[in-house]
Amino acid sequence: MTTHRMTVLASGSSGNATLIQADGFGLLVDCGLPPQELTARLQRVGASWQAVNAVVITHTHTDHWNRYTLEHLRRLNIPFFAHTKHHDALATHAAYGPLRTAGLTHDYQPGDVLKLGGGLSVRVVQVPHDSDPTFGVRADYSSDAGGWAVGVASDLGKVPDGLFELFAGVDVLALEFNHDERMERASRRPRFLVERVLGDFGHLSNAQAADAVRRFIAMDDVQAVVQLHLSRDCNTAELANEAGRAAVAGTATQVVTATQFQPTPILTLTPHPPRAVRPRVVRRSVQPHLPGLEPDAA
Repeated sequence: MTTHRMTVLASGSSGNATLIQADGFGLLVDCGLPPQELTARLQRVGASWQAVNAVVITHTHTDHWNRYTLEHLRRLNIPFFAHTKHHDALATHAAYGPLRTAGLTHDYQPGDVLKLGGGLSVRVVQVPHDSDPTFGVRADYSSDAGGWAVGVASDLGKVPDGLFELFAGVDVLALEFNHDERMERASRRPRFLVERVLGDFGHLSNAQAADAVRRFIAMDDVQAVVQLHLSRDCNTAELANEAGRAAVAGTATQVVTATQFQPTPILTLTPHPPRAVRPRVVRRSVQPHLPGLEPDAA
C-alpha cells in the first residue's frame, strides 16, 4: 500500500524533526534529537530508520541537528542536505567529517529543485532568523495520479514575501507559533533574550503566525496547519491553538499543535489533480537527480 503522510516527530527548543513520506521514500526535515530518541519517535508512528532516505536541515542551531545523529546517518548511508554555509559551520564538528568523506553531504541553494525519490522534490527560501542562513522548506510530491505539497518553517522572526510565494498552494502548512507576546514581555527572561525573541530575527508570536495563516488560506485551500516550536515558558498549547483556530475559522482547515515530547497525529497526504488556480513561482533552474538519489536507487 502506497504511503503518503506527514508527522512532526518533535518540535521545540530541545529538538526538531519532521517526517514526510511519499511512495516509499522518507524525508526528515531537521534531525535535532539523538538517534535513540528519533528511533523511539519513529516507532510511535509505525516507522523506522528504514523509512528515512534523506535528511534536510533548515539551519545550524543545535536543536535542528545532533552530532550523534550525524554519526548515525553515516552508519546508515543516509544522504544529508544543507546549505553551503551550513556545511562550513558543521565542518568544525568531528561527527561531520566522516559523513562528508562518505560522500553523503549535498548542497542546496534557493532556487534549486532537489529531486529526491518517490516523486518527492524539495525547494527552499531564506527566512529571517539569527542563525544565518535559515530556510523554509517546501516538499512537493508529483505523479501521474496527482500531487500534494507540504511547507515547513519552524524558526523565523517575521514571514517574508518569499515564504508566501514558495508555500503558495501547500496542502499542509507547518509554521512556528512560538510565543504569546504578553507572556514573553512579562516573563523573567533576561531583557536581551526577550528582545531577541520579539525581533525580526527571532521567533513568530501566535498573533504573527495567525495573520500569516489567514493570508495563506486566502491564497488557496490548506488541508491542515501544524503549529511548530511552541515556547515552554512563554506560550501554551491552548493559547496557540486558540489563535490558530481563529485564523482558520469558517474553513475546513485542521489545526494540529506539535509538541516537544511526542509526535503529532499522522496527517494523510492525498494526491490530487493540479488545482485550477494555484500560484506558482518560476524558479531559475532545475537540479538533476543527485548521486544515489535517482528514482531507481531510492
